[in-house]
Amino acid sequence: MPFDVFDRVLRPLRSRPVTSRYPDAPPDLPAAARGLPELDPVRCDGSAACVGACPTGAISLSGSLWTLDAGACIFCGACERACPRDAIRLGRRIELAARDRADLAIGRAWRGEAVTAEIPGVAADELLAAPRLRRAIWKALSRSLHVRHLDAGSCNGCDWEIAALLNPYHDVQRLGIDFVASPRHADLLLVTGIMTRNLEAAARRTYEAMPEPRLVVAVGACAISGGVFAGSYAGRDGIADVLPVDVFVPGCPPRPEALIQGLLVAIGRLAPGLTDRAGARVETGGE
Repeated sequence: MPFDVFDRVLRPLRSRPVTSRYPDAPPDLPAAARGLPELDPVRCDGSAACVGACPTGAISLSGSLWTLDAGACIFCGACERACPRDAIRLGRRIELAARDRADLAIGRAWRGEAVTAEIPGVAADELLAAPRLRRAIWKALSRSLHVRHLDAGSCNGCDWEIAALLNPYHDVQRLGIDFVASPRHADLLLVTGIMTRNLEAAARRTYEAMPEPRLVVAVGACAISGGVFAGSYAGRDGIADVLPVDVFVPGCPPRPEALIQGLLVAIGRLAPGLTDRAGARVETGGE
């Protein structure tokens, strides 16, 4: 028995670290993980079945241009199930953070035509061309970022993913990022939820309590577009009408790796949008 107890104490010390290597390595996603829907333009016949099936109106079809709003997509797979020709499939891309709301729109021309549009973004070598103020903020916050999470009316799905950032696997503190209890100690406000009308005043006061320079990251489809609650009398369609958003992180909810990317984009340590390990633009459509 004593030997068994001794072995149990030493076993964790002999184990290799299990902490994620992201963002130095691609995200290690489980087999069931859902990412950005992708269109195969060769298979698409323009039937628009996916448009009617989307519960958030994230998909539109105009002429031969199929457009997806990644800020409204909840990765539910309804478009994939509705497509009669299997032209749409849920992909594995989750790194979708963008600085501008418009940058979350992607498009592909069907009938086998060339790609008409993709998620716009800034390549890694273009970061140096940012305005002087933004560079000053990045310099001040890039290695030590204090985050205050604000729930502005969420279902708590995004909140659970944010909580996972502090577990031993994701360990966001290894990147110099930590969470604080007071907005007076925060550099960045991480907001989830649709921004209910009853929380607007509290959200503004929280933002105003933060010291300069301060950043805001909208987390999840609800915070970006209202998600499945868009058009509700009880809240806004996202937080941008109440707070100045610096980075949008799509997902429902976004995976922890997507949240890490959004935080690093906010402080200039990663390029926005769909990027590969070198920061280059990545094709968003089917093969």
